[in-house]
Amino acid sequence: MALTQFLYDPFTEFDRLFDEAFTSRFRPDSDESRPTTIRPKMDLVETKDNVVARFELPGMDQGDVNVEVRNDRLTISGEKKIQTDEGRFVVRERSFGRFARNLQLPEGTEPGSVQAHMEKGVLEVSFPKAPPEQETKTIPIEATKPTKSAPPIEHSKK
Repeated sequence: MALTQFLYDPFTEFDRLFDEAFTSRFRPDSDESRPTTIRPKMDLVETKDNVVARFELPGMDQGDVNVEVRNDRLTISGEKKIQTDEGRFVVRERSFGRFARNLQLPEGTEPGSVQAHMEKGVLEVSFPKAPPEQETKTIPIEATKPTKSAPPIEHSKK
């Protein structure tokens, strides 16, 4: 599953942790109307010919979500809007706000080959796997072969 490793971007997780640390520190808890940044959970599945990314987007319609391909990067973005016409929150555990997730696609992926489908709050995006010439290849390291000793290099003293 070398492709899955290729697609994972550890810096997005670092960015999320960094954003959460600062937004929770400087955002007052009583400000219930201010949207936060949310991060939809994602699964990557590798099939015979494709890679399928599934994003959990509960309570969202397909019109609230954008799927874009630019420079071999897939971007899923949108906003889960808060419902404020019900009154004042007593307990609020659901997340609301903007989100964006990025995945590196195999080089040269045509935007027309990316397909998206959303059903019951799960967005499924599929795209072709990297061709064999782009897959990671392991190069074995050979032991050094003993060579004939070279004569020592003489340095001239001045």
